[in-house]
Amino acid sequence: MNKIINWKKASHWRLTIQWLFLGWCLFLGVQFGLFVRHFETAGQAGYYSRPPGVEGFLPIGALVSLKTWLFTGHFDTIHPAALVLFLTFLAMAFLTKKSFCSFICPVGTLSEATWKVGIKLFDRNFRIWRGLDLFLQFAKYALLFFFVKLILFGMPVVAMKEFLKAPYWAIADVKMLHFFTAMSTTSMVVITLLSLLSVIYKNFWCRYLCPYGALLGLLSMLSPFKVSRCQDKCIDCGLCSRVCPAQIDVQHKQQVHSPECTGCLTCVSHCPEKGALSMAFWKRPVPGVAFVVIVMVLFGGGVLTGMLTDHWQTSLSYDDYRKLIPMASRLGH
Repeated sequence: MNKIINWKKASHWRLTIQWLFLGWCLFLGVQFGLFVRHFETAGQAGYYSRPPGVEGFLPIGALVSLKTWLFTGHFDTIHPAALVLFLTFLAMAFLTKKSFCSFICPVGTLSEATWKVGIKLFDRNFRIWRGLDLFLQFAKYALLFFFVKLILFGMPVVAMKEFLKAPYWAIADVKMLHFFTAMSTTSMVVITLLSLLSVIYKNFWCRYLCPYGALLGLLSMLSPFKVSRCQDKCIDCGLCSRVCPAQIDVQHKQQVHSPECTGCLTCVSHCPEKGALSMAFWKRPVPGVAFVVIVMVLFGGGVLTGMLTDHWQTSLSYDDYRKLIPMASRLGH
């Protein structure tokens, strides 16, 4: 086992954490599904407690909550964990690059797994022509601009407060669950197509279409952590550029400032020359495992802060869910 997993390499710790988080997300999804099932069957199915962690899948609502909190001082009590997790991921991007994408995001984990399958099948991943690649990358920033303009600039605070009080927001997590459990044909076709494209092209969704990743990427450019190359020790083998999942030309950069860098440490772990490449804090090299620990402390600290400040559990009662969940299919149409 130790020959397969080298625990001295930070990238192996990251991969382990990735899959543990994916498993945890699946566990939360099943538990939440059982919680919803209890109310959909009028109490005939067993009762399971609602896991607040599912609110991490409500980033757009969290953006509404964030603006409302900043302008009114009101911290949403319906889905408080959504805002706590959103703020945590923003803080992680600001301090430790797009580490949410490479350590925690389940979509990122599955996307990485699919392009690795592509390498097994075709002995390589393909690359889109550079000009078209840059044009397609603009799509995620266009989507980000749309949501930012719609919510931060186009939606008045009064409307936001009403949205946060509306029944639709109260069961937005239930609607999200139904998207996966009662998926439409169109959604299935789109997800299948994106999955197939991800087999051929590395991280197709993340690279071209994810507005969340676009936001975190822009914020990550302010991070004090940067992948740094020591020119005196570099042997110009080019391995760092070849293995980079974000297709960054690490070999020819002194520091990586790209918003595409997720801090995954793949390039650092593959570098054959000790000290030539490192994750640096203000140009000071930091051990890869230490960076992993910092990422996990930031995430755990954010969640723990939410719990200790009573901004984690929803204020909705059992009776609220008993009334709201049966009408979920009629809301939002």
